[in-house]
Amino acid sequence: MWEPVNGSRLPSTSASDPAAGSGADAVWVFGYGSLMWRPGFAHDEALPARLHGYHRALCIYSIVHRGTAQRPGLVLGLDRGGSCHGWAFRVERSREAEVLAYLDARELVTDVYQRRRLPLTTARGRLAAWCYVVRRDHVQYAGKLDEHRVLELVRHGTGRSGRNCDYVVSTVSHLEQMGVVDGPLHALARRLVS
Repeated sequence: MWEPVNGSRLPSTSASDPAAGSGADAVWVFGYGSLMWRPGFAHDEALPARLHGYHRALCIYSIVHRGTAQRPGLVLGLDRGGSCHGWAFRVERSREAEVLAYLDARELVTDVYQRRRLPLTTARGRLAAWCYVVRRDHVQYAGKLDEHRVLELVRHGTGRSGRNCDYVVSTVSHLEQMGVVDGPLHALARRLVS
């Protein structure tokens, strides 16, 4: 059975590479999974963006949003290596604390992510954005599972935010709208809808 990590709810953050182009009047948030289609916060602008050094992966056992402790699902995390296409959402700096409080409550339910400020590449150049990166030292970190285990977890996972298979299919649909093909995720979505 899964148990949430005890301890502080304050997220680990890093602003070691603030990157150019952020602007003093705005902050940016990177969405690579459900944040792409359901950010849940008002934003002034959204730009296609790419994060280098991390890739999108179904590498987190979900025990809240897309699964339970008894029957976990899998959700996306930013894991080391490669790169990831997603959306950069611009928010007025005066709303940064409010937006980050909302996102921390949503994403840090069990502290499996670390909020970090990382450089994104956009058509406008580099922007620093808040990103939620998987903590590999967390008990919910699944790492790279074989495709049969991934399919089993995703097919049967259901949590507070709905069915795990709907999450995967929605993510793929939004990636396709961006013109992005994520090979393993697209292959999984095809198997889920067949």
